[in-house]
Amino acid sequence: MYSEKDIFQRAELLIGEDALRRIRNSKAILFGVGGVGSWCAESLIRSGLGHLTIVDSDVVNVSNINRQLPATTKTVDLPKVEVLRNRLLEINPYCEVNAIQNIYNAENSDSFNLEEYDYIIDAIDSLENKINLIVTASKLQNKFFSSMGAALKMDTTRIQVADFWKVRGCPLAAAIRRRLRKGEMPAKKFLCVYSDEVLPNKGAEAFKAMKLANPNSPSSLWDSRKAQINGTLSHITAIFGFTLAGLVIKDICEQND
Repeated sequence: MYSEKDIFQRAELLIGEDALRRIRNSKAILFGVGGVGSWCAESLIRSGLGHLTIVDSDVVNVSNINRQLPATTKTVDLPKVEVLRNRLLEINPYCEVNAIQNIYNAENSDSFNLEEYDYIIDAIDSLENKINLIVTASKLQNKFFSSMGAALKMDTTRIQVADFWKVRGCPLAAAIRRRLRKGEMPAKKFLCVYSDEVLPNKGAEAFKAMKLANPNSPSSLWDSRKAQINGTLSHITAIFGFTLAGLVIKDICEQND
């Protein structure tokens, strides 16, 4: 068995022993381990994070394979959090990974004990649940980071980080702001990963035809649960996820003992 020091020697070379120790002792909870969240989780563990809770209610679907880390032809129908937990522990068997197969919502938000974590990370797809997490997390002392929409994008150079209220060109961020202004506002500022690129679904007609021709296919049944389906590519979702993880690691490294 390799030692933890063996695994993270290159990280320690860059950031130093003290920062690596702080990363090891930090606790994060990540909501959503799909296209964005799964890559965020992998990056956090490969950076030495010692305690990570991953939350997602879904199982792997064949339509996830093009962009989600847990998704392969061998993992279809398995819980995403369990597949991902097994992978993360293969990377670093010394870390603690808690897998919760559940969906975050207003009714069960208290059950996640958010105050116990140093970092809360949002990679939720559902607009309603995402807004609730934003409002809830903003009331706590923890650091909170959020991902905006990663679909309909191809240009990696347009992925950026900004304060939520300064995000421009992202339809999801605009929709969230409209809803927030009609209800409870976040108690503090927070950073988001986003892109101002919005491409059309060039294959929309062929996609509709496929669903009509095969309404009982695994991907058609899965997609019927979502209000809108948009095209997505793995290099975009991965960079969104890696950037989220980078915000966490950067914040830890900038701290003083």
